[in-house]
Amino acid sequence: MVGSREGENVRVLLVVAHPDAGSFTHACATTATTALRDAGHHVDVLDLYALGVRAAMSADERAAYEGDSPLVDPLIAGHAALVQQADALVFAYPTWWSSFPAILKGWLDRVMTPGVSFVFDERRIVRPGLRHVRHIVGLTSYGSPRAYVRLVNDNGRRILTRMLRLNTAWKAKVTWLGLHAIDTSTDERRAAHLRRIERTMRALR
Repeated sequence: MVGSREGENVRVLLVVAHPDAGSFTHACATTATTALRDAGHHVDVLDLYALGVRAAMSADERAAYEGDSPLVDPLIAGHAALVQQADALVFAYPTWWSSFPAILKGWLDRVMTPGVSFVFDERRIVRPGLRHVRHIVGLTSYGSPRAYVRLVNDNGRRILTRMLRLNTAWKAKVTWLGLHAIDTSTDERRAAHLRRIERTMRALR
């Protein structure tokens, strides 16, 4: 459960990364959004493909990265502002080649800049910049069975639950809802997974 202040609803930023609006990833995102809103929470949804987000960091962005104004692109600056307002970050994406789709990795590179996801203290030591974030949720699917995913490493999950988690509140919790072997899954398994997402999101506090 999110550690928001008692009596307050959770402000959620849900990031979706799949090019097909009819995909199971979008079904997961829609289920999560509906459940969260039904529970009274505020949800901002960023559909990265629909928004035309560029995956590659530009030369201007790289040059500005360590300066006072690293957010060069107005679209990305708006996304960073939503990150800075969120109590919970939810990521819906398919696991491809043991990691994120390129658009999500690029979004993280461009949004989670100094001053957003981390800050430097007076000794130039990195400190967390997302102390307001109390929960990270992953909604993903895997083409491979669970044992194979464990063998080759689940790099998207590692980035979100380890690297990004280090920049959040020290009590921030992680919820991971993944469907393995989706390529051979049945309608019943996929429906059960959506029900699991709905139950979990409705319980978010």
